[in-house]
Amino acid sequence: MSTRRLLKAAEAIREVVASTILTQLRDPRVKDVTVIGVQVTPDMREAKVAVSVMGNEAQQQLALRGLENSAGFLQSKIAKRIESRYTPKLSFTLDKGAHNALVVGELLAKIRQEQEGETGSTEDDLENQGDVEPQDDREPQDEEELQEDTMDGSTDGDHDVKSSDL
Repeated sequence: MSTRRLLKAAEAIREVVASTILTQLRDPRVKDVTVIGVQVTPDMREAKVAVSVMGNEAQQQLALRGLENSAGFLQSKIAKRIESRYTPKLSFTLDKGAHNALVVGELLAKIRQEQEGETGSTEDDLENQGDVEPQDDREPQDEEELQEDTMDGSTDGDHDVKSSDL
């Protein structure tokens, strides 16, 4: 079976599962669940659904058990959508990607604070370093020269060439 067909089937399963969880699933254990992705085996008999659950570890495990218990209902919705010989058996896994991103962000913030403490600079000093405007080394022109330049359309060193001069 082609990988393109598997990818299309995985995306269709993801859409069906996500919309069914959001609109039709009435299990109180399943809340704050986001379907991240689906991996389908080549024979399309099994599908692993990666989900992310907002909340602490106990809420995540509770939501995962609720999803496992409602797998049959979700499979019936998938069977109506996908025309295939087999309806994939669903298994759910917890995706820790969002949690890992938060942990990495916290670690980077700690490292940044430690580096700032060592150098003695503050965030304000770092932000204000880019606020310095470059100074203009040219001599200031008085207003009459500026008006003359704009009136005749010429600028310093540029001369208009008229067609009669050619």
